[in-house]
Amino acid sequence: MPMTQIWDNDQVIAVTPVLAGPCVITQIKTKQTDNYSALQLAYGNRKAKNLKKPQRAKYEKLGLAPMHVREFRLENDMDVKAGDLITVESFTAGDLVQVSGTSKGRGFQGVVKRHGFQGGRKSHGNKDQLRMPGSIGAKGPAHVFKGMRMAGRMGNERVSIQNLKVVSVDLENNIIYIQGAVPGSIDALLEIKGRGELVIKAAKSEKEAVATEQSVAEDIKEENKEVEEIKTEEKAEEKKENTEDLKQD
Repeated sequence: MPMTQIWDNDQVIAVTPVLAGPCVITQIKTKQTDNYSALQLAYGNRKAKNLKKPQRAKYEKLGLAPMHVREFRLENDMDVKAGDLITVESFTAGDLVQVSGTSKGRGFQGVVKRHGFQGGRKSHGNKDQLRMPGSIGAKGPAHVFKGMRMAGRMGNERVSIQNLKVVSVDLENNIIYIQGAVPGSIDALLEIKGRGELVIKAAKSEKEAVATEQSVAEDIKEENKEVEEIKTEEKAEEKKENTEDLKQD
């Protein structure tokens, strides 16, 4: 999402709204089985036909066809299971997070834009040297040292920004408002890491899912009945008014 601003009393804070989750746990790695602790999270949806067959067989058990799957390391093992959800409830206002993503690609750029060089003098006789890099080393070694700042491809790299502050959290829409800018373009994929305990929602069983569907269906039926009753009452009143008008005539 594009950047926006939030008012905090008389102070304006520039923030970036990030749609974060809900993410589904698809795989759990422990120190006993994999020698390290990690959770594999899935985000987004795609058509099941666009998944490879091994992935399709894995995610069909959870009823998923994810667009993105990433692994996050943990310090210790957690008592969770596949299918559980991680939402923005794990973050609160004031938390410091690390945001990682792929920066915008800017193509082949010169040293002025890429590295912030000053360039040459804008004086008489200094032709076509305004944005040149200048000398790149002594004549004695007769080669360019590794790491020399020169023109080249800029951007399209993995960038991590630390100590970004969470200004507010929208629990209903799963949006985190992070102070400042984050790497990447609009609708880019980001990884957000922070310290603290994860808030995990247990996956609903089939019985609970069926019960919720039935309750929702019953609520819809009741609302439809109420609407029909109101319509019948209105029609009856209209008939009475019409009959009274005919009698008066």
